[in-house]
Amino acid sequence: MESLRLRLKIKKELNEFRIFKKSFKFEMKEIVKKDDGSLFCDEVCIKNGKNNEWVSETDTFINVGYKFHGALPKVLSNLFHCEFYFKGFKLNSIEGVFQGFKFKNKKTQRQVFKHFGLDSNNIKAASDYDWRETQTVYFQGKPIKRNSEEYYDFIDELYISAIQNPLYRNAIKNAGDRYIMHALGKSDITQTIFARCEFEYELNALRIFLNNKEK
Repeated sequence: MESLRLRLKIKKELNEFRIFKKSFKFEMKEIVKKDDGSLFCDEVCIKNGKNNEWVSETDTFINVGYKFHGALPKVLSNLFHCEFYFKGFKLNSIEGVFQGFKFKNKKTQRQVFKHFGLDSNNIKAASDYDWRETQTVYFQGKPIKRNSEEYYDFIDELYISAIQNPLYRNAIKNAGDRYIMHALGKSDITQTIFARCEFEYELNALRIFLNNKEK
């Protein structure tokens, strides 16, 4: 069960993070697609168009992907197994929450919250509700507009809750000065529960916030 001490810690750190974000300047890295299908970022090839091989880490960035090579790209994926408490629920991954948003039934949603890995991503096939039609997601019966301040407040609290797990917290800190990228992410926020720009904004804000706070 989530303790009072943990709830107070989350609340305190969430307030600190929101204050930090007010002055955080974010510039998303541009990804350029070449004629052969190769992808480049800062003139560095991140995907080979000939063999579709992804580059997951360089000296300047970490390209997050659950199935990518390297430890940090996997651990920083929302699909990675990460136990933490969020709004009274014990969760096994961040992705479990994002996929849970797609289920209106409270009991079913609680089951989705338990998933992680590829299972947590694929469980969306079991939903009888298409959030894209209304641009509305649900949390325990409460409707939340996808592109709203309320939704983004949920996201902030979700990630601040997740970093109470010291393993996930250290993984973000260990990114150091490297930009956290999610080149696989979709760009249209009306078609995805968490777009590439939103993921990179949140993770890079957390990276700098934690490294400044815990020097």
